[in-house]
Amino acid sequence: MSTLILRTATRMLTALLLLVSVYLLWRGHNEPGGGFVGGLTAAAAFILVAISDGWRAARRSLGVDARVIALAGLGLAAGAGLIAGLQGLPLLTGLWWKESGLPLGTPLLFDIGVYLAVMGSVLTVAFAIEREV
Repeated sequence: MSTLILRTATRMLTALLLLVSVYLLWRGHNEPGGGFVGGLTAAAAFILVAISDGWRAARRSLGVDARVIALAGLGLAAGAGLIAGLQGLPLLTGLWWKESGLPLGTPLLFDIGVYLAVMGSVLTVAFAIEREV
């Protein structure tokens, strides 16, 4: 049973956790952090919603099946690794888009893929455990 304090705090903490997860993702390909820890933080936000408002509310707030998110992440990470291979370079070679002025390239795409794969797989396991209990 959830309390009013927990439900109120969850609304604020969920947004904060998701924002921190994106920050960890963004700085991760240049410094410690990255897709793995960002994906775990994002999953924790939705698990907090589940603890506060119930598992059905957490699935609804996610908007997409967690398995789809995990598969999309795996596809994006694999695709980022294959881009260099399609250009005759070794797989997972970092390629950069220089025109943007930002550090955009295949390492960031790979990290986003890891972020989605970790978030989706952790939530898939959490939702599966919830169904068994």
